[in-house]
Amino acid sequence: MMSLKLELADIYIGLGDHLVSSDARPGARFSRAIIDSRQAQPDDLFFALHGEHHDAHDFVQAAFAAKAGGAVVSRPVDAPVDRSVFHVRDALTALQRLASYWRSRHNVRLVGVTGSVGKTTAKEIIASLLSHRYQTLKSTANFNTEIGVPLTLLGLKPEHERAVLELAMYQPGDIRLLCEISRPQIGVVLNVHPVHMERAGSIGRIAAAKAELVESLPTDGLAVLNADDPRVASMVRRTNCRTVTFGLSEQADVRAEGITSRGLDGFSFTLKLRGGSSSAIDCRLPGSHHVYAVLAAAAVALNEGMTLDEIAVALRSARMDLRLTPRRGRNGSTLIDDSYNASPASMTAALDLLSETGGRRIAVLGHMRELGAAESEGHVAVGRHSVRTSDILVVVGEDARLIADSASAAGHSDVRRFDSSEDASANLRDNLKAGDHVLIKASRAVGLEALVEALEEA
Repeated sequence: MMSLKLELADIYIGLGDHLVSSDARPGARFSRAIIDSRQAQPDDLFFALHGEHHDAHDFVQAAFAAKAGGAVVSRPVDAPVDRSVFHVRDALTALQRLASYWRSRHNVRLVGVTGSVGKTTAKEIIASLLSHRYQTLKSTANFNTEIGVPLTLLGLKPEHERAVLELAMYQPGDIRLLCEISRPQIGVVLNVHPVHMERAGSIGRIAAAKAELVESLPTDGLAVLNADDPRVASMVRRTNCRTVTFGLSEQADVRAEGITSRGLDGFSFTLKLRGGSSSAIDCRLPGSHHVYAVLAAAAVALNEGMTLDEIAVALRSARMDLRLTPRRGRNGSTLIDDSYNASPASMTAALDLLSETGGRRIAVLGHMRELGAAESEGHVAVGRHSVRTSDILVVVGEDARLIADSASAAGHSDVRRFDSSEDASANLRDNLKAGDHVLIKASRAVGLEALVEALEEA
């Protein structure tokens, strides 16, 4: 759901020959594009998309009842005489074509961010830095797909000077499509890990899919690549534009030295550039594993004309909407809620953050999905990593048993197994004490958010 001021001429030009027919109210203008009829307001344009579980054409009347000004449909619908209906071959394609046209009307420099883990954090930091100098649009929530990216682009306004989009990949070709729609001038690739292996099939295919971003950049663009990830660093050969690297290695153009962690309170380091310039950086993001996202953001900001001093000031004051959320737990404990999603890389990073906290360190972990052939290896690696990063390991669900088995085999002294989040929360609820830090992380389908609710301070 994004703001815009679409005239009828914009719709006709943007949709082109994809528009089959229209029954538009003369002089109609639309202030928002929406895909959820429950959000409908006057002057909204409702796109009736086909979803996995429903067809939004069934909700066109609900959108009109809420005073939506028009609808984009691919089959006949009844409409009040004072509303506009645009008949297209496919509503999703229409949304994408209109967004691409709207993007072409705005002279904005656009940054695309992809990677197996950390995309949202990097997007947030990049947008936060750029907003200190430029009017910046960023994708919100999970608007990183073939639906979300077009909705974000339709939020472009004349005053926007920069835009930062998160680009998700579920199968090869996804990022190429998103780049065709959004036409980024700058592409950031954070890492390549075995995520979505069930769909992609192999780590090589995942790397090739991520590389679609740098392959899509114009010759006068910029590819920002992780020097410490060999699969990402090698993408320098897959683009025709200039490249800048970031990382901890001395070969990186933008690198970090002397990292000091304060756990949930952030971390500090020295930011060094190839050529000798440096700056002391203090960042309030929880966990020093975020240093890669900060370095990528700094590389983008430097390319966009910001100084090291500006970057340091912006990072000190940065406030970002991140999924990992510290919460007050029972009996003076602290919950580290990262229950939204999980992969081996993000799980070990979260465990590293837990290890940087004080008091008893309790890790509540569940199944990681969509790992394909890497599933067993990934769960075993997480279990082993938990030995040195947690004092108590709580494993929820039979699907995650390999985490518990490998932790016990590697010498973890306190491994607890439970069939459900309810059983786990019952065990922990009255045993938490002041100073405890509890990490809660699994794939979203495991439903550990219920455990978070049960352990939060009453």
